[in-house]
Amino acid sequence: MMKLDKHIGRTVVLIYEDSKGIITQRRVTVSSVAGDTAKVFDHDKRQPRTLSVERVLACRPAKSYVG
Repeated sequence: MMKLDKHIGRTVVLIYEDSKGIITQRRVTVSSVAGDTAKVFDHDKRQPRTLSVERVLACRPAKSYVG
């Protein structure tokens, strides 16, 4: 399982698999992590989201983001 709690307050790029199996790349700011969920602000959708931590496939700091 991905350790997102170390990224609280930071903007990161996630590779995420949704419940339908669709894989997306998202640029988000992590607000909080509790149990198996993470509250984030999705910069592309411009709205808060709740993500399943188990579905995060990869995470990196946004400063290396090329989108």
